[in-house]
Amino acid sequence: MPELELLVRQIRLEARNIHSYELVHPLGEDLPGFEAGAHVDVQVGDGLLRQYSLSNAPGERHRYVIGVLRDEQGRGGSRALHETWRVGRRVRVSEPRNHFALRPGAHRVLLLAGGIGVTPLKAMAHQLHAQGADYALHYCARDAQCVAFADALRESLDPARVHLHLDGGDPARGLDIAALLERERREGTQVYYCGPAGFMQACADAAASWPPGSVHCEHFKAPLPAAASAQPAEGFTVQIASTGTRLHVAPRRSIVEVLREAGIEVPTSCEAGLCATCKTGYLQGEVEHQDCILGPDEQRTHFTPCVSRARGELLVLDL
Repeated sequence: MPELELLVRQIRLEARNIHSYELVHPLGEDLPGFEAGAHVDVQVGDGLLRQYSLSNAPGERHRYVIGVLRDEQGRGGSRALHETWRVGRRVRVSEPRNHFALRPGAHRVLLLAGGIGVTPLKAMAHQLHAQGADYALHYCARDAQCVAFADALRESLDPARVHLHLDGGDPARGLDIAALLERERREGTQVYYCGPAGFMQACADAAASWPPGSVHCEHFKAPLPAAASAQPAEGFTVQIASTGTRLHVAPRRSIVEVLREAGIEVPTSCEAGLCATCKTGYLQGEVEHQDCILGPDEQRTHFTPCVSRARGELLVLDL
């Protein structure tokens, strides 16, 4: 993935523990274009690579804006970024890529955001607004101090289409997601949602009966993996189709780790099943898919070896 060296031009306190970072070309040149839902891989420092959604309007070619919640319980990337990035610093990011794009042809679009999950949905709202589309953004947060990008949402979008839901820390006092989706369910409506784990589960439960292909989501954190249904206790074997090489994968090892030790490099980024950088084809065997990014059609032929595993004794990789 091509890299860009960008300049941190502005840092804003957007909400409690949330900063936005405006990144521009050092010489003022246009940046590669992107569509709503795209993200960039960010080199935070000390070998940390993290993915952050672009939150600004996709038509803006002069800047990228990311929003970062400082997560004290996270893996350290957001803390490092908050502590080390300063205005004027040069940083390295990938060109934008998108696994959460708006699908064309929707009659109406519902955007459901929980907390920092608003970042990709804000970009979607900008794109839909510019297109004159029928959409509504429902933004759930604890209180007014937790609402990120409040000024941009108020000034750049139709206020009648932006709905804030503040629950004071009690989800029962916030948005009734199930009632909203029941009320909004009609042919041609598409739903997009993003947020913390509890919010994601509530949206998934409420949208479970919607038609296939009408509901889309992006996880910022990998949910707890589902229990493996038939993984051999002693591990399994992967075979490289091009050479016939067979490699044993022990129960607590990832396929990516085993491939890497054998000198077979598979590009990775998040190593949590969230970004699809390591997406790999397979030709034979069954997969226990543990990713949060590949759709059912893709999963028939591809998987994410950073987190997914073989369901049986042998998995033949298209490598």
